[in-house]
Amino acid sequence: MTGKERREQLLEIGRSLFAERGFDATSVEEIAAKAGVSKPVVYEHFGGKEGLYAVVVDREMRTLLDMVTSALTGGHPRELLEQAAIALLDYVENYSDGFRILVRDSPVAASTGNFASLISDIATQVEGIMATEFRRRGYHPDFGAMYSQMLVGMVALTGQWWLDAQSPSKDEVAAHMVNLAWNGLSGLEHEPRLMTRRGFRAARARARARAAAADGGGSDATSGAAG
Repeated sequence: MTGKERREQLLEIGRSLFAERGFDATSVEEIAAKAGVSKPVVYEHFGGKEGLYAVVVDREMRTLLDMVTSALTGGHPRELLEQAAIALLDYVENYSDGFRILVRDSPVAASTGNFASLISDIATQVEGIMATEFRRRGYHPDFGAMYSQMLVGMVALTGQWWLDAQSPSKDEVAAHMVNLAWNGLSGLEHEPRLMTRRGFRAARARARARAAAADGGGSDATSGAAG
């Protein structure tokens, strides 16, 4: 093998072992044995297990990020949401070993880590889209960044579940994710409040009073007539 071919062989073997066993349970000895080389060859190419793992993770992150960002071609926000969901599920389906590596060693819930960083990178790609839509619909555009994190995180976590469940179909999963996200977004409150927090009921009562005053009491009269 040429040096380049040997490097690629070691990366494929390492990728497979990391996906199956995780970083800690994989040894340089095992990687070398599967490649039919001595341990020094692995160190020569990557400086050790950590270096090999870093290259594997970097490749997977770039692959997933490229798949998601290149999929965002639609003009309508719902189209973009569908494209992002399907692109991530495509990666889960076609690069399952890579996805297992990212998820196993850097869970989405972690505050730092490869997968968390990747999710943040993808969310950044749709942040501008969200801000534009928020502004157009009368919401504060500064919340676009937060909502993009929420949406991308939802898709990523669902991808983790689907990787093991493998049912229902990919298109069905994507359709249900978009259904929840889109129909939830379409009914957003401009000033959301938590029901469990003090003052929620009073604020809601004030809002109803303002709406009734603006309506001139017509709704109440109509309701009374209907009753």
